[in-house]
Amino acid sequence: MQLQVKGRNVEVSESVKRYAEGKLRRLERQLDNPRIELELHLEKNPSIADSHTAEATIFTKGPTLRAHASGRAFEAAVDQIVDKLERQAVRYRERRHRKPAHKTNGKVAVEAPEPDIVELEP
Repeated sequence: MQLQVKGRNVEVSESVKRYAEGKLRRLERQLDNPRIELELHLEKNPSIADSHTAEATIFTKGPTLRAHASGRAFEAAVDQIVDKLERQAVRYRERRHRKPAHKTNGKVAVEAPEPDIVELEP
């Protein structure tokens, strides 16, 4: 797993980085070698209760997975993000392994019942 943690308007401490890395490791069960960018920022507005915000982007071979969450602390925001990303990763993995539906060109094939054969006695 490649993890890059960025801070906007805040200096990200080592303890928050370790916490985020530990939580984001859960995603390795769903994705092969994910590249994750985590951006943490702090809103300076005192009227905003959940001022600690986290945004995560996961780059995969297929789609890019993104999540955004806010909380009273960075740890709470990271917890919410991991839950969201895990749901997205499971859905992505299941879609990738699902077999495509058999195409019938819009026609429905209905098997005709066999006719009853009645033998008449002479």
